[in-house]
Amino acid sequence: MTTDGDALGATEKEIMHATHRALVNSGYAELSISLIADELDKAKSTIYHYYDSKDDLLIRFLRFTVDRFEATINTSIGDHPKEDLHHIITTLLPCQLTEEKRQLHSVLVTLSPQALDQEVFREQFTEIDIRLTAIIEKTVRRGIEADVFRDVDPTQVAEHILAMIKGTMYSRLTTNREAATGVAKASLFSYIDSHLIS
Repeated sequence: MTTDGDALGATEKEIMHATHRALVNSGYAELSISLIADELDKAKSTIYHYYDSKDDLLIRFLRFTVDRFEATINTSIGDHPKEDLHHIITTLLPCQLTEEKRQLHSVLVTLSPQALDQEVFREQFTEIDIRLTAIIEKTVRRGIEADVFRDVDPTQVAEHILAMIKGTMYSRLTTNREAATGVAKASLFSYIDSHLIS
């Protein structure tokens, strides 16, 4: 699968990773091109060669981040719809977050408030939802066609699953309710068994 991230050159990928580190270390409020350049260990002019502003860079960074999520999900989807749904849920809601995934999730939660009043960020978060929902919906449709799942509304199911995933992801990073992720995953797996399995 070719993602948008694959089209980036080596320097742009370095800028993406430097942006990631700067966001994790400093947060959005303190983020600046200077901080990103420090993480990159290059002059600010290197960044401005590719991006006109901080927000221009962050929009590109959001696409890069969701490409990484999508690639992780898609590389392990096979021919077993139920197992594939479990894989999608587990990938987005692992019981134990690796440091890399914690940082990825943190970046999305950190940037999401910008979508409240900046249309360009809202468009990117809309695209993220559309892409993730499409993966779930496609898996549900395959399950229906294979008579593994009941003849349900794939769009409704996908929206339900994604809403639970997003809510749990946000809660995990903003509260100390450590057991909530496991409970949410168990609830989703139970939902698959009770509402989808033929």
